[in-house]
Amino acid sequence: MKFSGKNVLITGASKGIGASIAKTLASFGLKVWINYRSKPELADALKDKIIAKGGNAAVIKFDASKEDEFENGIKTIIESDQELSYLVNNAGITNDKLALRMKLDDFSSVVDANLNSAFLGCREALKIMSKKRFGAVVNIASIVGEMGNAGQVNYSASKGGMIAMTKSFAKEGASRNLRFNCITPGFIKSDMTEVLSEDIKKMYQDSIPFKRFAEPEEVAYCVAFLLSDYSSYITGDVLKVNGGLYM
Repeated sequence: MKFSGKNVLITGASKGIGASIAKTLASFGLKVWINYRSKPELADALKDKIIAKGGNAAVIKFDASKEDEFENGIKTIIESDQELSYLVNNAGITNDKLALRMKLDDFSSVVDANLNSAFLGCREALKIMSKKRFGAVVNIASIVGEMGNAGQVNYSASKGGMIAMTKSFAKEGASRNLRFNCITPGFIKSDMTEVLSEDIKKMYQDSIPFKRFAEPEEVAYCVAFLLSDYSSYITGDVLKVNGGLYM
């Protein structure tokens, strides 16, 4: 994979898909900024693993849904590296319940955490990357942002909004040679799917044409492609990584 930029910020990168993205991008020679909101021990452990394998990593703490914290986080990166080449908006939360039982705060808190954080990241990236007229952003949305899901009205809305927002940023960024793309993962092996019973896992897997959940690395390599020079003519796109569950 070929990259013209030097560094990348990944929000919510201390575990799960974010950690896999960080390790993968570091393996391609990028300096990865591992963002976390809590549990510094996870972020530090990930940084140590990357460095032990010859990669370059730094840890940065901020709440991606808070405007002042995100802005200060970007300033810290610029002061250190004099640039930000790539951004992966991965931070997000869930709060699942049926719509009839969902309070406005249940809805708003998920939209604020997921969609607002991606907006702040895209906006700040647009400001910073425009100065060098180079950069790429990948937003990690979800299959439920395309097809919906019972019990996830709030999460689906946040991820569907992310897809539309990505396309709008792509239109604004193109004249500055900036690219904005989106990935919509399906079922991924993670802490969330590991707690499911075997019967539930089988039910979900039977609905997937490939009959299995994805490995986190299968998402991470797609992120790497969309950031790399190999996708230099792709912007405003949505890459489905769902094993054929939603086509």
